[in-house]
Amino acid sequence: MSAAVLTPRAGSRRRTPGRIVAWVAEHTLLTVLLMLFAAPIVFVALTSFMTGDQALTSALWPDPWSVESYVEAFQRVPLLRWFANSALYAVLATLFMLASSIPAAYALSRVRFRGANAIFVAIVVAMLLPPQITAVPLYIMWVKAGMAGTLLPLILPNLLGDAFSIFLLRQFFLTIPREYSDAARVDGASEWGILWRVVIPMARPGIAAAALFLFFNSWNDYYGPLLYASENQDWWPVAYGLATFRGSHSTNWNLTMAITMLVMVPVVLIFFFAQRVFVEGITLTGVKG
Repeated sequence: MSAAVLTPRAGSRRRTPGRIVAWVAEHTLLTVLLMLFAAPIVFVALTSFMTGDQALTSALWPDPWSVESYVEAFQRVPLLRWFANSALYAVLATLFMLASSIPAAYALSRVRFRGANAIFVAIVVAMLLPPQITAVPLYIMWVKAGMAGTLLPLILPNLLGDAFSIFLLRQFFLTIPREYSDAARVDGASEWGILWRVVIPMARPGIAAAALFLFFNSWNDYYGPLLYASENQDWWPVAYGLATFRGSHSTNWNLTMAITMLVMVPVVLIFFFAQRVFVEGITLTGVKG
């Protein structure tokens, strides 16, 4: 009877000193990076629970803990109106962008027509243009249209598509095998049918990533509301309202930090629940031309 040959189990390798040092170094670096990213958020959160007098000192820990800043925040500023304006701005801009950018990205990635490459180059150039270049002529146009003093000049242009969203969606659509579209076309499906029944269901991660990008950008937008809605407080979103409040109440740090935390909560919650599909959409987005 031959002796059984004992083989070590997979994954039961002994950790050499070199492996241990590499593991400690890797996790130490990640821990340091985590602390660097989390420190400002922790500082804002702790300051928001301080009293007004303690917030002006060098103390880092609330003593005693107080929620008066959060109560006072709703009394001092129209936070609910700011949230409503930001939600209106972000949601409508995102929906309008999806309605216009998805068909445009599909046409550039799936439909062969003359001038497609030139249009794509124009979209890339539009991505590179800073908004300050077109600010003056666009502002004059919206003033003549009677929409200055509102957020409509920031919402309605998304009906014509967003350059970055078209670029991102086009790159994602290129990763979907053409065989699916060809099979649907053989079965008699139109281009709109292929887009709605084949491409969109398979491109949900990319669509979600583009939607989250524009939603967060609209929610945190300061320059646009400063340009168009700064003279009408009824249309202030949270980003511009917070900046204005901080400028006029520079010594009320506890109150400013409390409002900051309230502004951060919706964005953090949305990203927390959508992070899987967001990361998947960014990861799977190809760079095919």
